[in-house]
Amino acid sequence: MQDIHYHLMPGDVRIAYRFTPGAGPAIVFLPGYMSDMAGGKACAVFDRAKEQGRACLLLDYSGCGESSGQFADGSLSRWKGEVLAMIATFLPDRDVVLAGSSMGGWLMLLAGLALGERLAGLVGIAPAPDFTDWGYDAEQKAALQTGQTIFEDNPYGPEPTPTHAAFWADGQDNLLLDAGDIAIICPVRILQGQQDPDVPWQTSLKLAEALRSDDVQVTLVKDGDHRLSRDGDIALLLRLIASLPAK
Repeated sequence: MQDIHYHLMPGDVRIAYRFTPGAGPAIVFLPGYMSDMAGGKACAVFDRAKEQGRACLLLDYSGCGESSGQFADGSLSRWKGEVLAMIATFLPDRDVVLAGSSMGGWLMLLAGLALGERLAGLVGIAPAPDFTDWGYDAEQKAALQTGQTIFEDNPYGPEPTPTHAAFWADGQDNLLLDAGDIAIICPVRILQGQQDPDVPWQTSLKLAEALRSDDVQVTLVKDGDHRLSRDGDIALLLRLIASLPAK
């Protein structure tokens, strides 16, 4: 990627981003946990938006990808603040569609609630709201509560995946599903693989039920995994984004 730029945030943190201007509602893609804007889904969304003359913003959270900072300092609250700051800088007063993958699907809900009437749509790809609650067993939670960092096998890379205690605690402060009413009323599209080893497909159905919006569609891919990065999966993702009505 040759079009990466950097935006200086308070605390001298540089957020890496790609931005293409155009018509709206503008698309903002939110990567998953320990992921970044160089992934296949993010790039495909950006390239399609650019082809169609539609505004699109990609970014790396602090401590991830090309952005500065330490991953251990990251949290949903911190990254939500970065997302909202980038939207305020590059898309002031614009309607926004948030597309979030895995953890980014939780983050899109939190950022979407903050955007209010400017939120034109949500597209979740294996969204993982509340995974700090349902994604860890009792022993892991006990370790995290004492301030320990836990490590799990990483099927997507050579290094184990860490969960830091501060991230976990912040996640527990941002749980959404059990309340049963997420005050988002915009159109929502959810893409979920039924062979996903990380996010149970039933989580997407629970999310659909919890959202206040009446315009919620869940697309289940019977042989789909967690990443949903095959050519057919990405083509389906692009069709779902295109299906959202213009606000």
